Amino acid sequence: MNLLADLFIDGQWRPGSDGRRFDVVDPADLSTVAAFAVASEQDCMAAVDAAAAAQPAWAAAAPRDRGEILRRAYEILTDEIDVFAEIMVRENGKSWADAVGEANYAKEFFRWFAEEAVRVPGDYRLSPAGDKRIVVDRQPIGVSLLVTPWNFPAAMATRKLGPALAAGCATVLKPARETPLTAAYVVEVLRRAGVPRGVVNLVTPVPTGPLVKRMIDRPEVRKLSFTGSTEVGRELLHACADSVVSTSMELGGNAPLIVLPGADLDVAVAGALLAKMRNGGSACTAANRFYVHDAVHDEFVARMDAALAAVSVGPGLDRTNDLGALVSVAERDKVAHLVETAVAQGATVVRGGRPVAGGAFYEATLLTDVAHGSTITTTEIFGPVTAVVRFDDVDDAVRMANDTVYGLMAYVFGEEREAMGVARRLEAGMVAVNRGVVSDPAAPFGGVKQSGLGREGGSEGILEFLEEKYIALTA
Repeated sequence: MNLLADLFIDGQWRPGSDGRRFDVVDPADLSTVAAFAVASEQDCMAAVDAAAAAQPAWAAAAPRDRGEILRRAYEILTDEIDVFAEIMVRENGKSWADAVGEANYAKEFFRWFAEEAVRVPGDYRLSPAGDKRIVVDRQPIGVSLLVTPWNFPAAMATRKLGPALAAGCATVLKPARETPLTAAYVVEVLRRAGVPRGVVNLVTPVPTGPLVKRMIDRPEVRKLSFTGSTEVGRELLHACADSVVSTSMELGGNAPLIVLPGADLDVAVAGALLAKMRNGGSACTAANRFYVHDAVHDEFVARMDAALAAVSVGPGLDRTNDLGALVSVAERDKVAHLVETAVAQGATVVRGGRPVAGGAFYEATLLTDVAHGSTITTTEIFGPVTAVVRFDDVDDAVRMANDTVYGLMAYVFGEEREAMGVARRLEAGMVAVNRGVVSDPAAPFGGVKQSGLGREGGSEGILEFLEEKYIALTA
């Protein structure tokens, strides 16, 4: 497989200006997959310059033309789905099924926003006083800096690139250093699909934080779209404040999963497995805290134990494995430390609880006797660990679920009417009722509280990259 490992600036693949490179490591066997180019400050500024130069023509391009490029990119990704998935497996470590699932999900953002490009709404009406016509136009916000994480390297890139390009914004994409190869492949697909020179740029700056802030400081940059931790998000919000850069942020999560006494346990266990084990638990939407009612607690735990016992752990290129590696040994060790801390604080290991030799693998793990407020219930686990808290009062479950600064995702399993009542009381931007996955390119994705600002996907997603302009006409 020919892996692109250079920067993409002003329509050209090129090494960094100072010749430095960093290793991209396969977490399944700790081998080096590629040596990716480091972007210096000079490279980052060149990427912003290229985007700024391309911005006027791209903003003026017909919406249909922008949409057709995204549609062609979708078609290329559809034809090359196995290539797309394999790159993710090799640099991220996830299972083959998770990689294919992400590849199919990621490409849908290009198809969805190809259609949204031609449906940007506006308004035209007579003022109440009758003295003027109110025209509300929506125009591209301008050069957009897109910063993406390692856990969904394809979907997070397309979920930002799709609406930005559809809206008419030139872009600079900054992927995570752990997973730049997937981003490079997506950018190359866009190049092949006909995106004009300078409209899409890719940089991998080192040191990351200072150079991202330098790009934010450029007056040409008018939008930052960031997915990552709340801690980094806070720092970037401070950086954006000085030049009043518009921000969209999808930050950390601490998703509760509530199993009510009337839950169908067949549905609850199947949904819980998806909510917890999808992407090996390395998802901001992953169920982090399981609140299970006394009446069904023991049976739920027994069924989860049996389901997790069937999970096979190993390299993602072996398509029979259900659970791949975490992205790095450091991430694996963070998960291991969380489990050790939970046990020290009174939790019981029902299954798993150990690293697996040979790479950055960790067993599918089930903990019971977990206390609400313990470290594992206040920390985003980002790994295949199910932590179960017992409850006997639904109001207490809702209180515990809301007892966090985060509010991205929540799950409720139970009789539909009661579950809907609980869902409305949960402080989360998204709630899944009797299902384990909610993500859909056609739906608005985002959180409340310290889980983020704005929405991605849906008809709302493109609005993040547009600004309203009011024009008054004489009536």
